[in-house]
Amino acid sequence: MRYIAIMDALISTSALDEQRNDPFLIIFDASFYLPTETQSAADLFLATHIPGAVFLDIDMISDRISTLPHMVPPAAEFATMVEALGVSDQSRIVIYDQRGLFSAARAWWLFTLFGHDAVQVLNGGLPKWCAEGRATASGAANPRPAGQFTPHLRAELIRDRTAIELNLRTQTEIVLDARAAGRFSGAVAEPRPGMRGGHIPGAVSLPFTELLCTDGTMLSEDALRHLFAARGISSESRPITMCGSGVTGAVLSLGLVCAGLPIGSLYDGSWAEWGGAPDTLIERTA
Repeated sequence: MRYIAIMDALISTSALDEQRNDPFLIIFDASFYLPTETQSAADLFLATHIPGAVFLDIDMISDRISTLPHMVPPAAEFATMVEALGVSDQSRIVIYDQRGLFSAARAWWLFTLFGHDAVQVLNGGLPKWCAEGRATASGAANPRPAGQFTPHLRAELIRDRTAIELNLRTQTEIVLDARAAGRFSGAVAEPRPGMRGGHIPGAVSLPFTELLCTDGTMLSEDALRHLFAARGISSESRPITMCGSGVTGAVLSLGLVCAGLPIGSLYDGSWAEWGGAPDTLIERTA
C-alpha cells in the first residue's frame, strides 16, 4: 500500500501562534454546521477568529452543479476558487474550525486530494486556542492577493457510488462510517429530509468523536491505531471513509494519517447520496 508523503497533518496551538506571521502561511477557518443547527459559521467568524485567518466556506469550495452537498469540484474550478482566497503552490496552509476538530478535516482532505501537501489541521481548533487565552480578532478578513495554484488530483483518494456498489460485490475495501451510532443503526433520523436510515451493507461504525479527546484534540497515535485495529484496519488495509455528507468522514481520513496508516479514500457522496437514493441497498440494526 502506497503511503502519501505529507507533512505532519496536525499543528499545535503553540506552534501556530509562533508561526502565524510567516508570509507564506494562510490560516483558514473552515467551520460548518449541519442543516438542523442554527449557527452561522460565517457570522461566528466575524465575531471571533484567529488573527489573519480567512473564512473558507466548504459549500462554496464545491461542485456548484451537483445536487448533493459540498461535493468535490473539478480540479480547475477548485484551483480558481482557492486562488481567489490567496492560495499559491508555495502556500503553507493551516485549517481550523469553531468546534475543535470537525469540518477542518474536510478542507484538509480537499487540499490533499488536489496534491497540496503543505496543509495542516489545528489540533483542538478555535476552542483550544481561545481556552489558552491566545489573541483573537473580529470583523472581516483582510483580502489577500490572488494566488496561483496548480492542482494535481489524486483520484485514488476519492470514491463514488459506482465504486461503493462494486465494493459490495468484491469486499476488497472496509467502509468506515463516521456518523453517530444511532444514525448508523437507523434508530436516529438523519438531519437531512428524505434520507433513509441505516448503513451500507458490511460497513463498520466508527463515530468520528471516538477519535477525539475531551478537549477536541486528536487521540495519540497508539490510541488511534487501537481504534482502527478493532475495526479490522491495518497497514495493509484500503479503508473507505464516509459520513453524512463527506465532512466528518474526513476526520477518519485525518485520523488514519495521524495513526501512521494509509489514508485510504473517502466516499464523497456519503449518506446524502446513498441514503437519499431509492434503489441502494441498506442495512438497519435498530
